[in-house]
Amino acid sequence: MKQSNASSTAITDPNDDLWVTVDYIVVGAGTAGSVLASRLSEDPHTRVLLIEAGSSEKLPAMAVPFRWPELMASQANWGDSTVVQSFSQTSVPAPRGRTLGGSSSTNGLTFVRGHRASYDAWVDQGAKGWGFDDLLPFFKKSETTQGRDSRLRGTAGPLTVGPTAEPSPVVVAALDAAADLGYEAARDISSGFETGFGLADSNIKDGYRQSAADAYLGEATLSRPNLRVVTDAVAQRVVVTDGVATGIEYRHGEKTERLRAAREVILTAGAIGTAHLLLASGIGPAQHLREVGVDVVVDLPGVGENLHDHPMSTVLYESAAELPHNPHNPMGQAVGLVETVHADAGPNLQILVIAAPMRASTLPGPEHGYAVAFSAITPFSRGRVRLADASIAVAPLVDPNYLGDERDVAVMEAGLEIAREIGESAAMSGWRAGEIQPGSGVQDRSSVHDYLGRSLLVYFHYAGTCRVGTDEMAVVDLDLRVRGVDGLRVADASIMPSPVSANTNATVYAIAEKAADLIRL
Repeated sequence: MKQSNASSTAITDPNDDLWVTVDYIVVGAGTAGSVLASRLSEDPHTRVLLIEAGSSEKLPAMAVPFRWPELMASQANWGDSTVVQSFSQTSVPAPRGRTLGGSSSTNGLTFVRGHRASYDAWVDQGAKGWGFDDLLPFFKKSETTQGRDSRLRGTAGPLTVGPTAEPSPVVVAALDAAADLGYEAARDISSGFETGFGLADSNIKDGYRQSAADAYLGEATLSRPNLRVVTDAVAQRVVVTDGVATGIEYRHGEKTERLRAAREVILTAGAIGTAHLLLASGIGPAQHLREVGVDVVVDLPGVGENLHDHPMSTVLYESAAELPHNPHNPMGQAVGLVETVHADAGPNLQILVIAAPMRASTLPGPEHGYAVAFSAITPFSRGRVRLADASIAVAPLVDPNYLGDERDVAVMEAGLEIAREIGESAAMSGWRAGEIQPGSGVQDRSSVHDYLGRSLLVYFHYAGTCRVGTDEMAVVDLDLRVRGVDGLRVADASIMPSPVSANTNATVYAIAEKAADLIRL
């Protein structure tokens, strides 16, 4: 299975009337951008240009599910880091995809929806039309599943998803352990209705990763004469004329190009990239823009605010025997959704069973092992994205504020306890040689806090920096149009008002599918 390689040729001929002005410019060829470029270009009379900062080259590690960690140090990752986090007193890597398919080409392949409560919370915050029932048709439209409830799951979408056919025996044992501890066995943890533990779906087809680019930008799509994909092209700014987004400037090699959009510019560069581009274009909080020397185009205070991500840590075990290794399986194969005593509505803790010794890179661990991860999956902590410099060539300041809210720390404490209960259960005894991290010495609250800081892992589920809503801090309206600028929309994880109780990729597909319908109205 191969990811399609789109053209990386820049548009340099000013007399090329077909492509100097297009109908839609889509900025960012990640999950959302791949979906939108594909859907909008289904109309043969609509010209669509998709630009991507990364390369069209598919690295060998992209295809093989178990090799995804290798991609964090590759050209397919922007290579950013956060500012120093208050809780951990460390800067944390902030990986995000820089390639066709974006992070869907580099992530850990866990493809799950959150519980419906976390989407319905969006409506409660003013995002009418964006609850679970509103998104369900678009979740279904994106996917093909087998053996699921067709009222809730798609059967004819571009992306093939499903649980690991032959999960690791340590994962099976962990599911047995969860059942022994009294947790429900979920038939489909991605249905949006269940809590408990079950096998997680993955975006794997015939043993290989299926990214958004694979699913939506195949040869048939790329052969459309009304679609052009330009890679190795870094957007510099959105061009706004008299309150209307008229196009973009982007840099390709040593040349800066300007392209016009007859209808709309659509930003799909992710919660960090989209906020960065808006700020560099003069769209954002006026005081901050002036401080860094950017001319204010629109004073929009919500841009870059409300950044959220899922903090994660693991309990790490050395295995009593070498685990069977299938490189075509994902590492994280089973998910638990748990409603702790700290929950407001719906599950607020995710447990992920990982058939590998995953841990923070600064911590020691065994060659053979496994991990039980835990995450405050509906965190209260909020951070922001800000400009470090007026030039977009300078990486932005990214502050997810991990565990900045004590309520999230309490959930992580509960998660550590549950992860240990699973790991220490009788069902896991045949695989357990011993707990390596955090180790038996970590028991009291002080040592647990210390471990949560030392073991903090990045889930890179960045979201929320251009949230949808109707109040003054909302960046986009209910149709995803940027407030104060005509002809400009945002259609990626940026628009999420609050965290979903799941890995975010499946939700981004649904957002983009819904956005395509809104744009075509």
